[in-house]
Amino acid sequence: MVEKKALYETEAVNQDGLNGHAFIENGLKLEISNPRSEASGTNPEQLLGLSLSTCMNATLQAIERDRGLKHTSEVRVKVTMVKGSAGLEFLVKARVYIPSVDLETAERFVKLAEKRCPVSKLLSNSGNYSIEAVEHF
Repeated sequence: MVEKKALYETEAVNQDGLNGHAFIENGLKLEISNPRSEASGTNPEQLLGLSLSTCMNATLQAIERDRGLKHTSEVRVKVTMVKGSAGLEFLVKARVYIPSVDLETAERFVKLAEKRCPVSKLLSNSGNYSIEAVEHF
């Protein structure tokens, strides 16, 4: 097996579970709370949605740039927690709107981005993940 060269690495730390903080050493520190409580703070569902929406939109930005287009894409990700047959599961639905191109072109861009975005690739083998281009939000 060929060893892969690291281009970037980070380590996230959570010592408190769903009530407390999670952090990146010498960086980001977030208050964490259970999504089913009224407590302030973020949760895994929100973090997953932010991770996918940011990664996909950065990938789409590169695709737009490669084609000489202005960056106009927007990615919205809905993450729903459900109780499935194997316990708690996330349903992840991403929608992409690119107002500067027609829907057919947007669909091509999304398919390409889906294969290039590392977070999308990570989720792609899950039956709980979908992504689509839309004409508007």
